[in-house]
Amino acid sequence: MTLPIVHHPGYSCEWPQRHPFPMAKFRILRERLSALGFDGRDDAHDDSCEKVRWITPSPATSEALLRTHTADYLQRFYLGEVSTTRRTPSGFPWSPALVERTLLEVGGTLATVEAALENGLALNSAGGTHHAYADRASGYCLLNDLAVAAHCLLAEHRLERILIVDCDVHQGDGTAWIFRDEPRVFTLSLHGEANFPFEKRHSDRDVALPRGTDDSAYMACLERELDEVLNAFRPQFVLFDAGADVHEGDRLGHFSLTTDGLYRRDAFVLTRCRRLGIPVAGVIGGGYDRDLEALADRHAQLFLAALALNSELRNEGPG
Repeated sequence: MTLPIVHHPGYSCEWPQRHPFPMAKFRILRERLSALGFDGRDDAHDDSCEKVRWITPSPATSEALLRTHTADYLQRFYLGEVSTTRRTPSGFPWSPALVERTLLEVGGTLATVEAALENGLALNSAGGTHHAYADRASGYCLLNDLAVAAHCLLAEHRLERILIVDCDVHQGDGTAWIFRDEPRVFTLSLHGEANFPFEKRHSDRDVALPRGTDDSAYMACLERELDEVLNAFRPQFVLFDAGADVHEGDRLGHFSLTTDGLYRRDAFVLTRCRRLGIPVAGVIGGGYDRDLEALADRHAQLFLAALALNSELRNEGPG
C-alpha cells in the first residue's frame, strides 16, 4: 500500500519578492519532503520509494470548474479582467502564469481525490483555497479547490455524504457559502474567532476558538467535534484542510499550537477517518512565514502523519 502524493513544479510561479503570500512554499515543501526521505534517495536502506507514489496532476478543466464557479467569473479569471493590487479581494497580482498554477492546484486536489478513492488516503502538496466563492476571489484564493472536488464526488462518483474538515485557522467562508443549501456536503470548520474573514459565513458546524489556543485545548475540541460529526453524518468521503497557520509561529494565525501539536492533529483526523474505512484526501491549507524552511516543516507534519498511518495499516494487513 503506497501513499499517493500529488505535486507539480508549477504550484510555485514567478512572484513579487515581498508579497505576503509565500508562493515559493510549495517548492520548498517538496524539497523538505525529499530531505525527509519521501523519495528514498538519502539512504540506500530506506524503502520510502516503495511507500510513496508521486503523482503529477493536470490542470483542472472548465467542465469541472463550472460545477462550482460561475461562467462570468471564470471568464474574468482566465482573461485577467480583475484588479491587480494587493488590496483586491484575491490579494494576488494577476498573470497568465498565476492562472496556470491555480488550475494546476485545483487539478491537483482532483487528482488527490481520485487517488484517495483508490487507495483510501492521498495528499496534495498544495490546495485548501477555501475563501473563494462561486463568483469571486477572496483571501488569497482564486478558485475553491475543495468545493470543486466535492462537486466532482457528487457528480462523477455519485456520493451522497461528503465531509469537509477544515482545520485552517481562518474560517472556510467560501466553502460554507457554496454548500449552504447542499445537504450532501457537511462543512466542519475549526477556526480563530477573531481572525479573517471578519464576516463569517455559516458552516454546518462552526467552532470558533480564542487567540492563544494551545495543543491540549485544540485537540480536546477537535476530538469531540469530529467524533460527533462522524457519528451523526457518516460520511462516505472526507476532504481535510490541514492548514498549518494554527502554529504558534505563524504570523497570521494567533494560535499557540506546537509542531508536535500539528502532527497530533493531522494524525488524529487521518486515523479516525481511515479506521472507519472512510477515504481521505488531504490538502495543506494556509501557512504564512517569511522563514520558508520553518513553514515547510510545519506543512510536512501532515505528510509524516499520513506516511506513519499508511505504514501502520500496511503492516496490519487484511482484516
